[in-house]
Amino acid sequence: MNIQIEESWKRHLQGEFEKPYFAGLTEKVRQEYMAGTCYPPGKLIFNAFNLCPFDQVRVVIIGQDPYHEPGQAHGLSFSVQDGVAFPPSLINIFKEIQDDLGTPVPPTGNLTRWAEQGVLLLNATLTVRAHMANSHSTLGWQNFTDAAIKALATEREHLVYMLWGGFARSKAYMIDKQKNLVLESVHPSPLSANRGGWFGQHQFSRCNAYLQENGITPIVW
Repeated sequence: MNIQIEESWKRHLQGEFEKPYFAGLTEKVRQEYMAGTCYPPGKLIFNAFNLCPFDQVRVVIIGQDPYHEPGQAHGLSFSVQDGVAFPPSLINIFKEIQDDLGTPVPPTGNLTRWAEQGVLLLNATLTVRAHMANSHSTLGWQNFTDAAIKALATEREHLVYMLWGGFARSKAYMIDKQKNLVLESVHPSPLSANRGGWFGQHQFSRCNAYLQENGITPIVW
């Protein structure tokens, strides 16, 4: 696995690259990509970091693992590539943004524009085998992505963490709620969202209000 990661993240995570688990993780991922189709494309595995340098992060949205069907995943949680049908969770995200802020649903599910504004769209597991959700969840990625969350929690403040669903909410213990805003809710997937606790939470306006209160430019959702 060729590690091409943005320089500020490389500095903050250098210690992880040197740990034994990371060498093992790299080899497992390399073997998986050689054995069959995996997502995202290798050059996009660290896309979330490359589009959103450490010191520019304003918001963190944690996903579980990449989409596992052709053409979807490109290294950003909840995001799909241009021209790809919106997954159900993303449809509900856009519905809530429209209800909350009045912003029309965009023509593309590509969230690169969020990442470039400082939204770290981080999957806890950065790769997946085609057609097999969570197939790489035991390879060791969470050691690495937890280290990224901890680095932000230690060295940055006044960030907004959006933790959707039980898995993402399990990361809350790493975050100082006195120094940051943590917005927790059910997952935007239809199974969870339709039971209540996703729609009407106004997370996106609350996020922007918090950023503005702390002198930080809000996100254009």
